[in-house]
Amino acid sequence: MSPAELLELIDNGEDSTLEFKRDDIPNHDLAKELVSFLNLEGGIVLLGVEDDGRISGVNRDRLEEWVAETCRSKIEPPVIPLLSWAGGPETGRRVLAVRITQGPDKPYARLHNNRKTYYIRVGNTVREASREEMERLFQASGRLRYGLKPVPGADLESLDRRRLSEYFTRVSEGSAPPWGDVESWEILLRNVDLMTDAQGRAAAAVDGMLLFGKTPKRYLPQSGIRALCYPGIEPDYAARADEYLIGPMVPLRAIDGSFVEIGLVEQAWDFVRRNTAPTSYLDGLRRIDRWEYPESVIRETLVNALVHRDYSISGADISLTIYSDRLEIESPGRLPNTVTVEKIRAGIRYARNQTLVNIMRDYGYMDARGMGVRNKIIPGMLEHNGTEPDLIAEENRFTVRLWK
Repeated sequence: MSPAELLELIDNGEDSTLEFKRDDIPNHDLAKELVSFLNLEGGIVLLGVEDDGRISGVNRDRLEEWVAETCRSKIEPPVIPLLSWAGGPETGRRVLAVRITQGPDKPYARLHNNRKTYYIRVGNTVREASREEMERLFQASGRLRYGLKPVPGADLESLDRRRLSEYFTRVSEGSAPPWGDVESWEILLRNVDLMTDAQGRAAAAVDGMLLFGKTPKRYLPQSGIRALCYPGIEPDYAARADEYLIGPMVPLRAIDGSFVEIGLVEQAWDFVRRNTAPTSYLDGLRRIDRWEYPESVIRETLVNALVHRDYSISGADISLTIYSDRLEIESPGRLPNTVTVEKIRAGIRYARNQTLVNIMRDYGYMDARGMGVRNKIIPGMLEHNGTEPDLIAEENRFTVRLWK
């Protein structure tokens, strides 16, 4: 690290990816800082820099070995840091930059006094992770499937038998037990991860409730879509429309394929149609309506939001917001593990909630390739009006912005 790079880091100050520490810090305190970076997006600890940004330098003997041993013995699972030296251009004092990349094996814990403690970083502070934050860390690493958790108080009767029967017979072209055969239904739904065991009894799993629940919002407040339409380009108290879209994800169809009851995707597209204005033109003798946004792109974006959002975040719905110049669909939660916007644009395949992906694919909402952003959303908008969608990844949400 050059002196100029060191000064630039220090001038920017401590934040969610940078921490200043003296070199006489105890090893368990250094491990605490590094664990918080590992459980977020990675970061740098500058050893030899005071809290106020003054370069005091390092004096500890064999500092690199001490840092490496701390990362091996005080962090679980162990990690290997990237170490680089820099000198203060005015004082000549040396600083050791300890760089940690985002950990692929979340959550990471600090080991101290025979106790494991999981830390997260919030701005320039470090605190112990809550139970909900721990669940999200485990889910991000793939070590916990939140969709398999039992829904408290939800049994077989909380699921819609009409939708379940249609799924197993017409959609997946199999068979279903008679509804009165409770034991056979519970065995079947356990086998496909729509139900799970809770204290020796069968309970609806989160994924089962999201897909086939009679009243998902009653059990899972985060299961709906908040739909808003504003007259201008910014949020306003005078919204033209403000609705909560609730119900199971999948629709109920008649034998001829017509809708008996629509699912969340159809509800959302209906909201878009009611709150946008098509233009019309004649193609020969046919009148063609051209919507402000292509239906295929809206559907693909909505399905992605529904199947890939982080359902362990219980205080937030997916939001669908229409402005005068754009439409935004926002999913609560960070992108999982090592997924980035660049990888999504390139066509990476990932599934935070595999059961949701599988069943929505069975209904034809998703294709087997799993590259909807690259193959449908981006080319669909380019063909429609020559614009590319904005994909915005933030700490607690992921937004797809489509331009009118």
